[in-house]
Amino acid sequence: MLDDLVEPGVRVLIAGTIAQWHRVEREHYYDGAGNHFWTLLHESGLVSQRLTPADDHLLPAFGIGLTDLVRTRRSAPGEPPVFDVAGFHRVIQRADPLAVAFVSKTAAASYARAAGARPPRGYGALSWRVAERPAFVLPGPSGANNGMPLPLRIALWRDLVDFLDTL
Repeated sequence: MLDDLVEPGVRVLIAGTIAQWHRVEREHYYDGAGNHFWTLLHESGLVSQRLTPADDHLLPAFGIGLTDLVRTRRSAPGEPPVFDVAGFHRVIQRADPLAVAFVSKTAAASYARAAGARPPRGYGALSWRVAERPAFVLPGPSGANNGMPLPLRIALWRDLVDFLDTL
């Protein structure tokens, strides 16, 4: 199973979504073909050196934690997915980050629906908090998000750096 990468006091906890039954299929976070996560981390200034998926264990030293909002069971067609919000909040409490950043609007909307908050309309700072922490929405790094040019995604990830600097 792919463990959460968190240490107390990280600057930001970056959260995606995953189905519980898929967690064992990955060895490292964001290691899929065409995934730009590691490029976005570096080019945005969140980390000072280029890292690879095999380096994911180093992120807490850069003040970054990684976790997923975990879907706990399969949903019938047309029904919203069920997520472990309480477990997600426990990870946040353990990490005690300055902020939570969702790695896509899909991740943020999944949390919002599960927690009874309004889904985001765009990227950037959210009007609501996650486990009492400020929250932010990033454009997804996936190759499936190739409709958004990489330079624009980098600029939006840089907005997270600016947001963190205000906290």
